[in-house]
Formats: sequence, structure tokens, C-alpha cells
Amino acid sequence: MGHWFDRNVIEPGKLPLLLALAAFVLTFAVTRVVTRMIRAGKGPFRNITPGGLHVHHVVPGVVLSVVGGFGAVASGRHGISAAVCAVIFGTGAGLVLDEFALILHLDDVYWTEEGRQSVEVVVLTAALVLLVLAGFSPLGVNELSSDEQMSRLGVALTLIVNFCFVLIALSKGKARMAVLGTLVPFVALIGAIRLARPTSVWARRFYRGRHRARARAVLRAYHHDVRWAGPRRRLQDLIGGAPDRAPARGRRDS
Repeated sequence: MGHWFDRNVIEPGKLPLLLALAAFVLTFAVTRVVTRMIRAGKGPFRNITPGGLHVHHVVPGVVLSVVGGFGAVASGRHGISAAVCAVIFGTGAGLVLDEFALILHLDDVYWTEEGRQSVEVVVLTAALVLLVLAGFSPLGVNELSSDEQMSRLGVALTLIVNFCFVLIALSKGKARMAVLGTLVPFVALIGAIRLARPTSVWARRFYRGRHRARARAVLRAYHHDVRWAGPRRRLQDLIGGAPDRAPARGRRDS
């Protein structure tokens, strides 16, 4: 039945990816509910502190990701074992990326402003996987047909040019557009031709003596941040919970 489902409901070979995405999103959602309850002191959940050591959920997340990842490589894209490994990997990835900010800063910043980075990374990861499931893959989802094999050089050149656009967008401080641009070339092109963020590598290198361009970049970045900072913060608070106004030292609930 699982084999029939894989062949007839979704594109062949994508069932493990779909299961991994579902496990990833569900794990993140459940984890955030639990940590919010711990933070509020409600429910039966408490931090795991054997011997006074706070064990963050990134630890079991790493273990699950390693087990699921190696298992997925060994099992291929079909069969029950591939589906099980995909769920294990998605669960582990959800636990790990929920504490991405902790790994990045090497500090317990779960309920601080820096902790918002975890929510951003989780949302971006889920969006990218959804794009892959929808067919937006730079290398193609299925095997190339005979006609497509004749134009492999054109495909390769297109990928190289798009990769250059991605690098330019990234150097201009447009990380989100660069990541999305790896799957949707038009997004990378937009990020590459627009003004750079004033604090980006591109601005420091090319806007140093161009005061007018730098002023335009500062003004555009200011208007962009004013327009989108509020909605982005409210969405992050809705998904991951609002950070502490004044983080308490010596105590974190994660």
C-alpha cells in the first residue's frame, strides 16, 4: 500500500521528503508548546537537569539526525525503512533547528532577541523543503529525458550563472533572497540587481567612495525595516513565543 501511495499520490521518490517535512514541522510545533508551558510553569513538563546539568533538546536532536541521516542514505528512497528514517531525521532536525540560535551564539539565548533566529531558520527551512516538494529543484527531481540530455550544457551554464547571482545577493546582505534564489533563479536575480544592505560586504567594498549610493542604501534599508520589522516580529512571536524583555540570568527554559 505504501508503494502504491508513493507512486500515485505524490511524485516518485518524494514520500520520504514529505514525511521528513511533516515530522520536522510537527516536532518544532510540539517543542515550542512544551517550552512555553515550562516557561509559564504550567503542566507536567520540566527542564531535564540530571546532576544539575541542563540537557537541551538539541542534544537528542543531533543523535536523531545522525541516526536518521545515515539510515536514509543506507535505505534509499523507497520502502518502509526509508520512511522511518525520514521521520527520525525530520524529528531530529526539528529539535536541532529549534535551538539554532543557541548553537550559533554558543549561549542559552532561547528566550532572547537573538533566539528569534531559530524561528527564522525553521520557517526558511520548511519553505525551502516545500519548494523542493513542489518541483522547484535546481538539478531536477526526476531523471532527464532524452531531449533534456541534449541540452545539459545549457542547464549547467544556467546553474552557474544563477549561482553567481546567489553569491552577489548574499554579499549584498540579502541572505533570505540568496537561499530562495538557489531554487528559484528569478529571486536570486532580483537580489543581485537591487541595492545592497549598508552593512553588507558589497556595500563596504563598492559603496565606500559612492556617497550617493550608500545614502540610498541606508534610506532603502531603513524604510524596509520600518515596513517589515513589526509584522515579522509579530509572526515570530506567534510561532515561537515572545522573547524576554529583560533576560533573567542563570535561568532559561528550553
